[in-house]
Amino acid sequence: MNFSKEFTLLLKARYPVIYVFSTEEERVEYYIKAASRNLNVSRTMYIWDFIDGYKNNPNDNGFGSKNPLQALELIEKLLPENPALFVLKDFHLFLNDVSVLRKLKNVIKSIRNQNKTIVIIASEVAIPDSIKDMVSLVEFTLPEPKEIKAELLRVQKSLGSFLPENSIDILIRSCQGLSLERIRKVFSKIITMYKEINVESLDVIFKEKKQIISQTKILEFCKSTENMSDIGGLENLKSWLKKRAGALSQRAETYGLPSPRGLFLVGVQGTGKSLTAKAIANEWKLPLLKLDTGKLFGSVLGESESKMRQTIQLAEAMSPCILWIDEIDKAFGGSLSKGDSGTTSRILATFITWLSEKKSSVFVVATANDIHYLPSEIIRKGRFDEVFFIGLPTLEERKLIFKVHLSRLRPKSWGLYNTTLLSEITKNFSGAEIEESIVEAMHTAFNENREFNELDIANSIKEFVPLAYTSQEKISSLQDWALAGRVRLASSKK
Repeated sequence: MNFSKEFTLLLKARYPVIYVFSTEEERVEYYIKAASRNLNVSRTMYIWDFIDGYKNNPNDNGFGSKNPLQALELIEKLLPENPALFVLKDFHLFLNDVSVLRKLKNVIKSIRNQNKTIVIIASEVAIPDSIKDMVSLVEFTLPEPKEIKAELLRVQKSLGSFLPENSIDILIRSCQGLSLERIRKVFSKIITMYKEINVESLDVIFKEKKQIISQTKILEFCKSTENMSDIGGLENLKSWLKKRAGALSQRAETYGLPSPRGLFLVGVQGTGKSLTAKAIANEWKLPLLKLDTGKLFGSVLGESESKMRQTIQLAEAMSPCILWIDEIDKAFGGSLSKGDSGTTSRILATFITWLSEKKSSVFVVATANDIHYLPSEIIRKGRFDEVFFIGLPTLEERKLIFKVHLSRLRPKSWGLYNTTLLSEITKNFSGAEIEESIVEAMHTAFNENREFNELDIANSIKEFVPLAYTSQEKISSLQDWALAGRVRLASSKK
């Protein structure tokens, strides 16, 4: 259900308070006015903000200026038989005041059987616990393609030049996920730079989206230079990814191929899960967004859920893209037992519902070190396209890992090192631990003003205590779970 239909339904049902989450006040006002016109009984609209007080009504202009209590008093003073709609901008900022909150409760009680509705427009969700059952939260969605097209055609008309339909479609798709205000600003920037709007200006739109990402402090825009060749082994996983390399392209969409949902990588620490996420983005030539799950959780009721919705919205704004959720088990592990009033469960529900229903070209790569603490519904079929287990590298994979690291560090002389011998003595080492043993050998040789050699690496390996020994029980349990046939193995050899 879109915003207009849902808002109109709430008005007809005489909900006392509607909380609209949006940063686009002008667009919200426009849609509210349009929705009110669809009612059987017309309502007088009163619009209030902290500086100017009430506007749009000559008898009450300026009333309640810098006084949120007075803003609520006007609602009580109006006769019950006068249908009205009260739009209060940024009113969420005053709900932590005891007197304002108490007054709002009293007002809600008094207008419950009247044809009056309070609409709070807020840029964030901040609803106190004491009124959460009295308030209906409605999210105001970003502009739909037809609204973006109307804006684009308006700008083109003012410039006196028009693009072919296929170019318009490309521009509309690139603008999806931006607010109407940002679309107008980016169009102005393009016109200033190029004197016209064309498909060559897509880079300006992309940079605007990157700026939005940096402002959220939830998502991080990552630069990726890694390739699949930088990953030793994992042939089954690489083969699976190779088949889907073009699945998010326009050609795939024209072909009728559904956009892939994503990939879940579970396995031992240091085995290349994060490296794989980066390599996918670079190989597929797509932007990589990393979600910091720790920043999702806020202290205010509804804030965490709002951040999750914002994350989804931003990821879809950047589509096609890769959304990387690193160590998802730390965010949602044991969600049913967390004492956070159900916040984690609600965030998880929002996330997996989106995973199941999303139509956008957002490929989700989630990684986890321990599957046992995650709720089973997160890896249920239909959430991700596939779940792969990345275990400790085999002998052949260790040879490849040594080759990858040594050829990067010593591109001309790496062949002088006996990678077969080094691979044999690094049983139960992860890829990250192999890399660290090479780095330790380099430190030793550098301190002695000489080139590091095979013996230096072997000595550092002898002194190294891998995670497989310090967390033996945990890793064995994880490997047994994977080998029981519950997931696909990333490596071609067990």
